[in-house]
Amino acid sequence: MTPVPARTVQQRKTDTLRRLEQDVDAWVATAAEDGPVPHLVPLSFVWDGATLLLATPATSPTGRNLLATGVARVGVGPTRDVVMIEGTAAAVPPAELPEEDAEIFAGKTGFDPRELSAPYLYFRILPRRIQAWREADELQGRELMRDGQWLVAD
Repeated sequence: MTPVPARTVQQRKTDTLRRLEQDVDAWVATAAEDGPVPHLVPLSFVWDGATLLLATPATSPTGRNLLATGVARVGVGPTRDVVMIEGTAAAVPPAELPEEDAEIFAGKTGFDPRELSAPYLYFRILPRRIQAWREADELQGRELMRDGQWLVAD
């Protein structure tokens, strides 16, 4: 098998944006303010071009952690083509989410929290840092966003 050459940072940004637009599922890691134990769960998401929108029960460990700390780490893609996102989280009650956004979320993910009896919250994750790499040869230059600003021009 011939190794694939490392991508340029511009290509990594293009591939990252494509993955965010097309993928549906991610691993979401959170932690409580007063505890060192992280919590990791798979959740579905929608990318709107600036934020990730996801939903989880308000009383779940993930929901409680996001409400308490407002911080999440999100992994999208397989381990050999990963996008890692560190971001801030803002809760959006279902009644406050624009109907269009709720419909887009339900359509893309096949899951509509508005139809469930358990109280769910949506969360918008605003990326502050994004990294992307496939193999060790892409570790250098893996940081594509820092402090909420893309490091690579369009």
